[in-house]
Amino acid sequence: MARWEPDARGRLQTAAMTLFQERGFAEVTVAEIAERAGLTKRTFFNHFADKREVFFANAQMFEESVLARLDEADPELSAIDAAVHAVTLAGRELAPYYDFAKARIAVLAVTPELRERDLVKTAGLTAAMARALGERGVPPRTAEFAAQAALTVFAVAAAEWIAGKDADLAVLMRRALDELRDAIA
Repeated sequence: MARWEPDARGRLQTAAMTLFQERGFAEVTVAEIAERAGLTKRTFFNHFADKREVFFANAQMFEESVLARLDEADPELSAIDAAVHAVTLAGRELAPYYDFAKARIAVLAVTPELRERDLVKTAGLTAAMARALGERGVPPRTAEFAAQAALTVFAVAAAEWIAGKDADLAVLMRRALDELRDAIA
């Protein structure tokens, strides 16, 4: 093991995702993740509280990006358009992590414990977005609907993006939003 190599956090995330894909989330230990990354368990715990957190490591970054983009959105946009715009811009920042995102979706699909945690994280992001929309003067129920709808649009578009790497997330987001509007019209 080298004395010091850069990007311990990224190496841990990559090692974890590789192991989760190879053997399944439940079968992988923190020690194995650290070993695969060429690091110690102590280093792992300097970066993550547990192996679930290594799986969701980018969730906080995504939430912060969504909220920053929402704060910067044109005040003339409707609640749903501002929320979709914010999620689209934050989602585009995930493009360099395509392979990680694809692996994440595959592991999530077969791991109920992680799906449950994903729902909790999504609920937290929904509430944060609704609060941010409320600060823009959007009534609470409308803010909640807009936040939930924007994240639904993102889930649909992101799944399409994962299925076809060359797809443009912004185009997929607009198409999914248009289809949602048609569905509720």
